[in-house]
Amino acid sequence: MSDAPVLSLPRHVVREAVERALGEDLGRRGDITSASVLAPDLAGSWEIRAREPGTIAGLACAAETFAALDPGIRFAPACAEGARLGRGGIVARLSGNAHGVLAGERTALNFLGHLSGIATLTARYVALTEGTKAHIVCTRKTTPGLRALEKHAVAAGGGRNHRFGLDDAVLIKDNHVAAAGGIAAAVGAARARAGHMLAIEVEVDSLAQLEEALAAGAGIVLLDNMTPDELREAVRITAGRAVLEASGGVTEATCAAIAATGVDLISVGRLTHSAPALDLGLDAVA
Repeated sequence: MSDAPVLSLPRHVVREAVERALGEDLGRRGDITSASVLAPDLAGSWEIRAREPGTIAGLACAAETFAALDPGIRFAPACAEGARLGRGGIVARLSGNAHGVLAGERTALNFLGHLSGIATLTARYVALTEGTKAHIVCTRKTTPGLRALEKHAVAAGGGRNHRFGLDDAVLIKDNHVAAAGGIAAAVGAARARAGHMLAIEVEVDSLAQLEEALAAGAGIVLLDNMTPDELREAVRITAGRAVLEASGGVTEATCAAIAATGVDLISVGRLTHSAPALDLGLDAVA
């Protein structure tokens, strides 16, 4: 796992996501099952446990879920964000009114399971780069409305974030190059208009295009769908003049070989668009 700290998510980002999720689940009448079955003042204690090994992310979302339903519920994390738990490991302990806990159970577990799944998959990719200079980064292939949470989960798993949106970095892709009239023209226009604070990255799919991007002064070059041999040659050609990012169909089977070529970054879309949820459960305790 990366030694970089896992930064906390801003409260307003968490609150907004939780409010949407609770509104979706509780609808117009709330939890009619608990209202029908349980006494209004019934209290209890519960634990959230990992039913399989994994890396935990999303504790703030779970805490916000229960706080929004009943401020009297005590939610006590039993591990840190980014912690790796074995099967049966305790994620958090809860106590308070049963109505609020059971009304928030699925929403809290949805956030925890989804984000922990992303963190767990990221941690597996990060482990494959050990002994190399390569860092695993995520992409913009995120669930609409959940990008900040999912990118946070990548960081919890030891990965790094690529740009958050179209507004925080310039990434010149093949369609931009075609429309602008070439790599040099596209980089020149970006440098003139985007401002000195923005990084300029160019996507290339051949070593000849890499040479063009370097000559144009690109600070970062995305090497799209290149073989390990091509990536090694790209590293040799670049000789430290730009940051090199390998991208395109990276899997757990190919990641280690890509990292060994000497690239700086490996971007993996499946971290956020295809990570399976981590199996977690909430159970009552005596």
